[in-house]
Amino acid sequence: MDFVSDALFYGKRFRALTVVDTYARKCLAIHVDQGIKGEQVVAVMDRLLFERGGAPAKIRVDNGPELISRTLDHWAYINRVTLDFSRPGKPTENAFVESFNGRRAMNA
Repeated sequence: MDFVSDALFYGKRFRALTVVDTYARKCLAIHVDQGIKGEQVVAVMDRLLFERGGAPAKIRVDNGPELISRTLDHWAYINRVTLDFSRPGKPTENAFVESFNGRRAMNA
């Protein structure tokens, strides 16, 4: 999971949460809003949990404020998911998602 920020042609900013399966190399979800809170991240993950019939054992995330929220931590605990945080300033630890965001997410 990672976030991308950009602006529309008239200057309005938005953020996109991208959830990518690095094993299957496919995007599972993109959630776009002006601001994304931990509760929205959990809602996206709950939808994916329902659609896919279960939760993964581990989710790799960066240290963004939405991803270190207590809401997401509680969701992970309840669903027995390990949150694997990358070290700050080390985007190479989440390289596939960073590459996806750079090439595909905002160029569609």
